[in-house]
Amino acid sequence: MGTSRGTAFFMLVASCVCSTVFYRDQQTWFEGIFLSSMCPINVSASTLYGIMFDAGSTGTRIHVYTFVQKIPGKLPILEGEIFESVKPGLSAFVDQPKQGAETVQELLEVAKDSIPRSHWKRTPVVLKATAGLRLLPEEKAQALLFEVKEIFKKSPFLVPDDSVSIMDGSYEGVLAWVTVNFLTGQLHGHSQETVGTLDLGGASTQITFLPQLEKTLEQTPRGYLTSFEMFNSTYKLYTHSYLGFGLKAARLATLGALETEGTDGHTFRSACLPRWLEAEWIFGGVKYQYGGNQEGEVGFEPCYAEVLRVVQGKLHQPDEVQRSSFYAFSYYYDRAVDTDMIDYEKGGVLQVDDFERKAREVCDNLENFTSGSPFLCMDLSYITALLKDGFGFAGSTILQLTKKVNNVETGWALGATFHLLQSLGISH
Repeated sequence: MGTSRGTAFFMLVASCVCSTVFYRDQQTWFEGIFLSSMCPINVSASTLYGIMFDAGSTGTRIHVYTFVQKIPGKLPILEGEIFESVKPGLSAFVDQPKQGAETVQELLEVAKDSIPRSHWKRTPVVLKATAGLRLLPEEKAQALLFEVKEIFKKSPFLVPDDSVSIMDGSYEGVLAWVTVNFLTGQLHGHSQETVGTLDLGGASTQITFLPQLEKTLEQTPRGYLTSFEMFNSTYKLYTHSYLGFGLKAARLATLGALETEGTDGHTFRSACLPRWLEAEWIFGGVKYQYGGNQEGEVGFEPCYAEVLRVVQGKLHQPDEVQRSSFYAFSYYYDRAVDTDMIDYEKGGVLQVDDFERKAREVCDNLENFTSGSPFLCMDLSYITALLKDGFGFAGSTILQLTKKVNNVETGWALGATFHLLQSLGISH
């Protein structure tokens, strides 16, 4: 696999000094996440593996990373990644925790097939759940995690004490930013020239970037800033995770389903859907009946008015984002692919206005809808509103839509795996 920048990632990290420190401006921030992971460990030349499960609201994904330890005392080089996923996510099994855990068991077979048997006992396996489980009642979420832990215990892999957990949203956003900027080489040479990251999941969305203007630091709420020192440079990141503003959660909010007690016998309607549509949708283990407006308007303008109510005035808007460059992934990427704005394999570069242009095209042709997701108009309109009226992006803001950077999946999983290996002090 292409590893030139992946190699740069780990060699950059290997050059750090052990005084690397993370500190936080918010109490929810994780303690010293890279304090141990940025400092070399003593290992002999060998191959290392790490298994990271990303339990999202719409699916569970497994990342099996291969690292090569070529130089004793230096951090390993990223050699490759195996990626697979299953749907629905764990939260869909809210009342059947054992069945939910079985989906993890299915993915564990991928790890067994990818990792030599001789390495199983020293390969750590971890699952981190995101917004889907954050939205569940604590008791039900913990029941799911308990069953997953039981599956892990029966596996042949190394199971750390904290192998199954719900990840804080800020952890998610920052690790995604660190991963992307390392893999793209943006942090090489202590540069402050970095790219922001936008992640749109099913239940939550994250925005993370490195402010360049003092005004941004002064006017940003304290809980949105996280500082750390790395490679003799200090980075003060703007990062926030908005729970309930993921794509699937936004559908429910747009339909008004979150304001209604009980869904039995009630059909939620929207101007964002084909007028003739009558269907049902299951999300988070709940079944919803939905359809188009039988009377009244349909199309982009009335649809946009609906999604605008979901985001307007509810997100912080730093002015600086209008002039910044961002990498966007997850549902930003998927909806751009679905509407042929970018290539599935290669991704592409778009402006924020391109989402609005496509939303108008799809929404104003709802009566000709024949295939694909009936939510496409709503999703594109919501993405447009989220970017422009939520985060405050300019229509001309450049977005790099990407699923992988140098053959490695974007997102937080790589950074989390790297930290896992280092914190365990795995050696051979």
